[in-house]
Amino acid sequence: MEILKIKKIIGGGGIFCRRKSIQENFSTVGMTRPGRISGSQILKLLFGGLILLIVPLIVSAQDFAATRDAFQESYIQEASGVTLSAISSLQAVYDEKSYELNLRLGWLSYQAGRFTESVAYYSKAIDLMPYAVEPRFGIVYPGAAMGNWNMVISQYDKILEITPNNSIAMHRLGLIYYGREDYEMARKYFDKVMNLFPFDYDALTMLGWSYFRLKNFRESKVLFQKALLHTPGGTSAIEGLELLD
Repeated sequence: MEILKIKKIIGGGGIFCRRKSIQENFSTVGMTRPGRISGSQILKLLFGGLILLIVPLIVSAQDFAATRDAFQESYIQEASGVTLSAISSLQAVYDEKSYELNLRLGWLSYQAGRFTESVAYYSKAIDLMPYAVEPRFGIVYPGAAMGNWNMVISQYDKILEITPNNSIAMHRLGLIYYGREDYEMARKYFDKVMNLFPFDYDALTMLGWSYFRLKNFRESKVLFQKALLHTPGGTSAIEGLELLD
């Protein structure tokens, strides 16, 4: 006996769906007549479903164990100085959709001097986790090694877009602009870091040098003096004060 026929139109295509008759529903699970379910049929249904659930779990557990072991082996190999072997250990279980594998391979490839491969792995990690800052901090290493400073700057800018008060990104940007002799831009970044960490030696010293290059000697002297309160033997701050005397 038919119970109901339903027709649905979804999007531009016609999809016809109907409920099966009671007899049809029972026949699909191996029952000849409704109301008469044998014990063997119940067991068949139960164990059939359990197998479908258990098999993927076993495979997943095996995959995880292999990946975990590969990571562990890669740490041991890296510590032993055999970086290429560490890369091979992880490539044996590589999954392009794994953020962790791409991140780790990005670092190991950089350590091995494979800068292009390192950038590729880090880029995949960034694509998988766009708001993570660790792959962006990682990718700047091969980028700098290849002299691609525009890429390095863009990654630090993105980090600051995600985490506006990231002092590491600001300090490194300050160093880049200082190296480019753009002392005003360097001063802006070092000033932000110093305001977050007013008694940090590196922030005080680099801000002092930025002011020195901008010929603001009064501010420069004050900053060098504060830096020496933090680290009395700080050679950079001492050198700065000697030039001001």
